[in-house]
Amino acid sequence: MTDKEQMEQGAKAQLTAAEKKRFAAFNTNALAFMGDAVYEVYIRQHVMAGGISSAERLHFMAVKYVRADGQAKALRTMQSDGFLSEEEAALVRRARNRKISSKPKNAGVMDYKLATAFEALVGYLYLAGEEERLQQVMAEAVRIIEDKHLENKHLENKNRENKQ
Repeated sequence: MTDKEQMEQGAKAQLTAAEKKRFAAFNTNALAFMGDAVYEVYIRQHVMAGGISSAERLHFMAVKYVRADGQAKALRTMQSDGFLSEEEAALVRRARNRKISSKPKNAGVMDYKLATAFEALVGYLYLAGEEERLQQVMAEAVRIIEDKHLENKHLENKNRENKQ
């Protein structure tokens, strides 16, 4: 079976342990490449579920979820809460520790590395056919990012009140 056929199969069905192990050994940048696309579609569906049809507004709403700092916060929280399995945590560490070849534009180096690690995890779960776990991880990331966003709004309002 070719790599392409295995990737397509991974998206459709549960794989054997050996096939999952093979995907786990992929270059973490390749996993992140796939994870970025999978997570982007998930987020687009999430923001569109609110019934808004303006592409500009939808893009604005999606940004907080796909920014490196949001993904990094989500992954940090998942790690500290013990949300990740040992296998997932090992993949995340490997992806986080990988040397970066490009300079992040709108994020610190650590947030960029953690965001890439998050995307690698999403990519792995997708390719391994772990649909239920993939949905859990992405839903948890959204929950964490929304909590962080509400927390930041609360702090902004408090600061505004203190200045008056």
